[in-house]
Amino acid sequence: MSSKTKNTATKEEAKPALVPKLRFPEFRGASAWEPATLGEKSSILKGKGISKADLDPLGPQACIRYGELYTRYGETISLAVSRTKVPASELFLSKPDDVIIPSSGETKIDIAKASCVLAGGIALGGDLNVIRSKLNGTFLSYYLNGPKRQDIAKVAQGDTVVHLYPHQLEALHIAVPSPAEQQKIAECLSSVDELMAAQARKVDALKTHKKGLMQQLFPREGETQPHLRFPEFKNAGEWEEQKLEDLAKRGSGHTPNKAKQEYYNGGIKWVSLADSKRLDNGLISETAIVISEQGIKNSSAVLHTAGSVILSRDAGVGKSAVMSESMAVSQHFIVWTCEKHRLSNWFLYYILQIKKPVFESVASGSTIKTIGLPFFKELRIIVPPVPEQQHIATCLSSLDALITAETQKHEALKTHKKGLMQQLFPSPEQRTT
Repeated sequence: MSSKTKNTATKEEAKPALVPKLRFPEFRGASAWEPATLGEKSSILKGKGISKADLDPLGPQACIRYGELYTRYGETISLAVSRTKVPASELFLSKPDDVIIPSSGETKIDIAKASCVLAGGIALGGDLNVIRSKLNGTFLSYYLNGPKRQDIAKVAQGDTVVHLYPHQLEALHIAVPSPAEQQKIAECLSSVDELMAAQARKVDALKTHKKGLMQQLFPREGETQPHLRFPEFKNAGEWEEQKLEDLAKRGSGHTPNKAKQEYYNGGIKWVSLADSKRLDNGLISETAIVISEQGIKNSSAVLHTAGSVILSRDAGVGKSAVMSESMAVSQHFIVWTCEKHRLSNWFLYYILQIKKPVFESVASGSTIKTIGLPFFKELRIIVPPVPEQQHIATCLSSLDALITAETQKHEALKTHKKGLMQQLFPSPEQRTT
């Protein structure tokens, strides 16, 4: 065997052929994907600086700045959101199917964010790596954002500011199928993204509808009747302003001694600051921490009944929820147990949601803003009779249930896409035998 043949064999052994777990029927008998480095399949170029001062919404030149990759774009860019007044002759312009990745960012995983610029002639700003190749750009963008994202993050350098250089991208190992298979994968994942975008728009539309409906169903500042009432309540008269403490029993909470292990892990759900993300979603049914009966007995903690309404008075100030079962809370929360013949708990929940901007404005403090108890003792709300309260609460609860269901569909599509990407692209373990 000649020296040249040996070198070729060694190179092939170093780059084993790969196949994905899932292939479309027309490609199941096709050749394995060709191993290569990104540098062997592309040229890595750099964009040219476009400062914030250079942006002009009426400017003649469409442009993309690196920060927009984190906030405005997905795997593909069909329309640039920014424009500039800088002449095209002074800029770096895209060619169709260019793939761009930031060259600087805050974290290593964030910087590993690729987008394919579908059109030519778009100005690409500084701090952008531009991958120009004959590969299908949409395919490459999905590939880099999926199985290759962690590999890109590993080679990024820096702590406070992270950098990604062309030579690091050039050394990235990839595997490439035929142009036809690239196109099929790109079309498949693009169609899933289109479904996700449509579902996200549906969720946003429902949220906008709810916001507008709440503005109509509750009286505005200084008014005593809402602009929209259900038919059976149109002649029911004005709503009455009352002190909340006259309609519901106010309570608070406490943190059992954390040094006493026996005060914790006893099965009693305890709402704490760790549950901030669980609030503002209607019911709260799970808590990050549970305490014990001993924890209740040996502290000022109180077990509040199911259906009680809670509100955060400091961190996450103004967030609220309804308890799905009996729970205790930390001192960071106010709890109201409604007198059912005077105040619907769900109506109160929606009242608190409307008043959230008020709570945020009255909170004071430097490190953590807090609302003092005197504010809640004097808190007044405007209410109709209980039947109308319940009707409003039922209407909004039904809308919330619909928003939740549509949000879950969106999350399911995201999970489906993630699973597809794991199957449609090969990993180093998926070698042909």
